[in-house]
Amino acid sequence: MSLNPEQLVAELLREAPDLLRWGGAIARRMRTFNIALEGKSSGSSNTDALTLADLTVQELVIAGLRDRSPLLRQCRIEAEEANGDLAAFADDGDFVIALDPIDGTKYFKDKTGNGYAVMLHLRTATDVLFSLVYAPEEGEQGTWTLCYGNTIKTGPDDLSVSAGTCLERLPRIDPRQRPDSQKIYLIGFQKEDQENAEKVTAAGLHGYAPDEMPGSIYSLLASGEFGGSLIHTPNIYDFPVALHLARVLGGESVWVHNGERVNFRITWMDDRADMLRIPGIVATADSPEKLKILCNLAKNWSPIRYQDEVKTR
Repeated sequence: MSLNPEQLVAELLREAPDLLRWGGAIARRMRTFNIALEGKSSGSSNTDALTLADLTVQELVIAGLRDRSPLLRQCRIEAEEANGDLAAFADDGDFVIALDPIDGTKYFKDKTGNGYAVMLHLRTATDVLFSLVYAPEEGEQGTWTLCYGNTIKTGPDDLSVSAGTCLERLPRIDPRQRPDSQKIYLIGFQKEDQENAEKVTAAGLHGYAPDEMPGSIYSLLASGEFGGSLIHTPNIYDFPVALHLARVLGGESVWVHNGERVNFRITWMDDRADMLRIPGIVATADSPEKLKILCNLAKNWSPIRYQDEVKTR
């Protein structure tokens, strides 16, 4: 039986908000303890950060999706960590639910910012159909970002009502009235994040390295505080949400070397970070003009993530 994408979106809209809010509450509480773990060795502190909260939140969200929706179990599941009842979901199929239990683990672990988030999305090989992000410590009671169909919402959580009710009450963002920000988020360039952010600024936009980010890129992009991102070999658990937002806002995500629209047909396993990635450098922006600037700037930059691999070839 083929799955209906509208039904899958409706099911996620009904079931996922509670799970992400509960996961966020657990993460917020666990953050008060020393829960750092070893396990990744890419050499990047942004990538290698891992905590017991990542594993705990993933366990909860995976179990919740499994138990609350037989329909969602017919999708494939791709989660950033390896734990949870992943075997309960389909081994193949056109629809993938991807989960990042804590996006921004480095800032979560180091307590250097509150822009971490629990997030999931639904996608096919070419398109993202549903995205939900919950940043539990951004704002007084947390911040939501939601995207499906032509709808984008971002705004504060309200713990006095259910998560679903809170999302229903948030106003939709009108792309025509959204600010036209020149701010661009950069990540994945290893030790060159700051240098490349300065190059983006010199090209006429305003580049921000990870340590300079004022919060989660997803709410910032949705609201218009940021206009896009430039990411080296983005992972498949969180990046597709930015792609989704950009497309609904009238922009796009493209590979800088050829300007082609990004898809998810080709991925590679980053054994150092133990995660799946999209190859090359990807520019994401809410307008063709910003994409052109980013592609012209980065089209000749090395597409290889780990430069020590270049030296040994």
